[in-house]
Amino acid sequence: MDKDKKILLWLIAGSRGGINRALILKYIISSPSNANRISLATGIEYKTVQHHLNIMEKNGLVSSMGGKYGKIYFPSGILDKNMDNFNHLCKEMGLENVEFNQ
Repeated sequence: MDKDKKILLWLIAGSRGGINRALILKYIISSPSNANRISLATGIEYKTVQHHLNIMEKNGLVSSMGGKYGKIYFPSGILDKNMDNFNHLCKEMGLENVEFNQ
């Protein structure tokens, strides 16, 4: 198993907060956004979204542009490369048909 897949498994399936991270990633994949918009769309508290975004950015699952409140988060190349694995994890977690708030 390669390093990138291990990181994905650890952050989504192997640690506390994995469901929140999966929801955040699913939203970013569909619509790159800032932390506030992600919070509103997913129903996850703003500070919690920031915490998970920081962890995922440090581990290479998301990338960002901008600063402060306007910082926009995007799926990273690592996530793009492992999209099949991510979708499989989401299916196992029952998150394959999640709908977000508008």
